[in-house]
Amino acid sequence: MIVEHLITDTFGSHIGKYSERLKVTHKEGALDEAPLLHLKSVLITNRGISMSSDAVEACCERGIPIHYLDPTGYVYASVMSNGLNGTVLTRRAQLHAFESPRGSQFVCAVAEGKIYNQAITLKYVAKNRAENEPEVFESLRAASTEVLDHLATVERLRGGALEDIRSAVMGAEGAAARRYWQALSVLFPNSYAWSGRKTRGARDPINSLLNYGYGILYGQIGQAIVLAGLDPYAGFLHVDRSGKPSLVLDMIEEFRQVAVDRLVFGLINRSFTVKQDENGLLDADTRKRLAVKVLEHLETEVRHEGKRFAIRTVMQMQARNLASFLRGERETYMPFKAGW
Repeated sequence: MIVEHLITDTFGSHIGKYSERLKVTHKEGALDEAPLLHLKSVLITNRGISMSSDAVEACCERGIPIHYLDPTGYVYASVMSNGLNGTVLTRRAQLHAFESPRGSQFVCAVAEGKIYNQAITLKYVAKNRAENEPEVFESLRAASTEVLDHLATVERLRGGALEDIRSAVMGAEGAAARRYWQALSVLFPNSYAWSGRKTRGARDPINSLLNYGYGILYGQIGQAIVLAGLDPYAGFLHVDRSGKPSLVLDMIEEFRQVAVDRLVFGLINRSFTVKQDENGLLDADTRKRLAVKVLEHLETEVRHEGKRFAIRTVMQMQARNLASFLRGERETYMPFKAGW
């Protein structure tokens, strides 16, 4: 079996380079291995895991990112090659765009993509319920329309200066998100104890799955941004703060729904087993099973720019499109809009 994503979660394990492959070992013996030829990423998802400098060097030479996640899915570090830092021209254009109309255009596009994809996802989860659950079907379809209504606010803000419109754009985005999550509550069995969307610190199964899934996606978006030559710390919608990769937080918005939400909703409907530790966090087995499913799901094909591409490829395309837009090589930045 070809291993494209090496996920290591055993406390006390070690990742080393042996010939042309990475091998995960523990005092009890070998746990896993992956040929470098096919490897796309390394995810270290627990404490007490070491990695040799030879293994790190081999990954950097081949452009294989190494992501470190805590048990909630927060990506607290990523290691990538120095050779992936992009061109000075792109980064200068990115910084200049913060004070130009291109920055505000991108902010509105981000909000448009997120709101549209939330509305389409509500239609997506409703489409097979028309006959057996007509009330749920109608509720979700009505909510989809209400979510889309918030696009009118974004449209009115187009053309304004970034500093003048940012708060209002985030307000429209937040209102749409609240309606989206409120509408989805009809889908979740009572056994999952859903009481609304919660971010970091959540202990209920659904929010824990979503947050961890977003953490996996976060690392993949960050990689796409770096490969496009952009600075992940110089965003437009999310407020700049030292150590906060605000551009990653901007770009992830148009992909959350198709890359994570739909997957998690499907797992819940199929009674995905969620195990939690004594602190209410997802246990190591659940985290690994979810990470595998998210990474597999990123290979699902979706329609974009008139053709079908893997979600992972679309993320890379969008990062490159943004870089071209900021350099003035494209007239507009069009957000990714999912089908249903």
